[in-house]
Amino acid sequence: MPLDAICIAAVRDELATCITGHKIDKVQQPERDVILLTLRGNGLQSKLLISLGAGDARIHLTEHRFDNPKSAPMFCMLLRKHLIGARIISIEQPQSERTIILNLSAPDAMGVLSDKQIYVELFGRQPNIILTNNDGLIIDCLRRIGGEMSDRRAVLPGLVYVLPTPQPGKIDPLDISVEEFSDEFEKCNEKSVDKWLINTFSAISPLISREISWRSYGDTSFPISSIFDDGESLIREFYALMLKSRSVEHRPWIVRSENGDLLDFSYTNIKQYENTAVSTQMDSFSALLDLYFTRTSQQERIRQRVSATLRLVNTALERTIRKLATQHEELKNTEKRDTLRENGDIITTNLHNMMKGSSLLIADDFYSGEDTKREIKLDPLKTPQENAARYYKEYTKAKNAEKYLIEQIQIGEREKNYLESVISEIELAQGEQDLRGIRNELEQTGYIKASKGKNVKGKNTEASPLEFVSSTGYRIYAGRNNTENDRLTLKTASKSDIWLHVQKTHGSHVIISSGNELPDEETLYEAAVIAAYYSKARSGGKVPIDYAFVKHIKKPNGARPGMVIYTDYKTIIASSDEELVTRLKRN
Repeated sequence: MPLDAICIAAVRDELATCITGHKIDKVQQPERDVILLTLRGNGLQSKLLISLGAGDARIHLTEHRFDNPKSAPMFCMLLRKHLIGARIISIEQPQSERTIILNLSAPDAMGVLSDKQIYVELFGRQPNIILTNNDGLIIDCLRRIGGEMSDRRAVLPGLVYVLPTPQPGKIDPLDISVEEFSDEFEKCNEKSVDKWLINTFSAISPLISREISWRSYGDTSFPISSIFDDGESLIREFYALMLKSRSVEHRPWIVRSENGDLLDFSYTNIKQYENTAVSTQMDSFSALLDLYFTRTSQQERIRQRVSATLRLVNTALERTIRKLATQHEELKNTEKRDTLRENGDIITTNLHNMMKGSSLLIADDFYSGEDTKREIKLDPLKTPQENAARYYKEYTKAKNAEKYLIEQIQIGEREKNYLESVISEIELAQGEQDLRGIRNELEQTGYIKASKGKNVKGKNTEASPLEFVSSTGYRIYAGRNNTENDRLTLKTASKSDIWLHVQKTHGSHVIISSGNELPDEETLYEAAVIAAYYSKARSGGKVPIDYAFVKHIKKPNGARPGMVIYTDYKTIIASSDEELVTRLKRN
């Protein structure tokens, strides 16, 4: 990944400037491998994110909001015990290693200060956070590693913490002379420059290896056999970059594709993409990492968490769609019921010409309006009267089936619409709290079996709707799921409040708390943008948003959660705007 040891050094330098001397005010663990420290200092509050996921290990300040679990994990409780009130004395990094050390002065239960350290290891398949005391003994760690699980070291409470050993056989790029570089290059047996760099030096990511190759010879994977200058260009570009690293001339750069997708990031301007991407300098490494990782990693976590729920809802939806298709086919067949009645009438008219045992009646078709004959199949084991009765019975059955099928199709369509709305909720979920609300809704509607002991008497498990404040001071609310939409619109909102919803698609109910007055146009537009953002039409450009007084919103009898009808409405055109929604959202 692009977050190599040199990039981590740049992050360390930035954090040392920003948070040294700050106190730890809160400790949270919103995900199994995410630790969030709320810091206070210089009259300001900031949040330090430590992510220890295998593909997104990092440490930086964040402005992103996280939902906490109902109960804090044991490791989080231990960190709270030891870290709340601790002051960050310094931030270190062993040279060219992907480890950050937070040196703390922390009060014990008696208020006596003692030194503690947090080691954040951002490497390997199992990144880790280890808390040690002033004697270097491990108090605890996120991932405990026994001796039998590692051929290098054990990480367990009570043991002395030992820094990880450097990568065997690799050279520190910040500590090599030109002569040593040339000697190593002469011994290389790799096919390309980037492969040689990544396999020879520690602290250099594949991205930087390709960048050095491109800056040297105009190719990200230039063949070593084609080098024409004895490696002089390679030496020049390598040391130009390492010199910047030694002099701490790091700058945060983000690389976007032509359509705006995030491609890469680094501590130097990445030029290897040439005209296919744009490299932009950002204000800070924390802002860069927050942009590149936090949203995408959280979406990936949510995707993994909801896979089982989404599969269940999709299965129910597919079953409903198949049932509807069968019912529509059966309804289509009932359209021929008049022919059955006519056959019965023709048989009855010709009873005097028929005998038992006949399998076919050919008689005048007086329903056609022309001088034609109709062939009617008969059951030879039945009398003519019984054959006529059979056709009348099938006619009556088809007639009754039409009424029944129409009712069932209407129910099925409502069910299909509801399940599609739940899928939309899952796709828009932004955290654990949203997912819990969706699962609660599915339990209430019978799609998921309720957990035993879940609804403990006196314990309120209802989440609050999303809350916003418009530019002119109006409170705006948005439901997180169908159940919350019902509660917000039909119970919480005043009859004089304004209700908004994206027209003819699934999305949140949005309420403007207007207080018996019409909100201004700016507030109405901002609420419409919120409705567009929290809907299936989020990426659909400009969309129509219907709005009406809450008193004109009704819920049909027996309707599924979130399903309402409304009258006396108007329509405004708006499009999703994440920046505006984030600015208006209350933390």
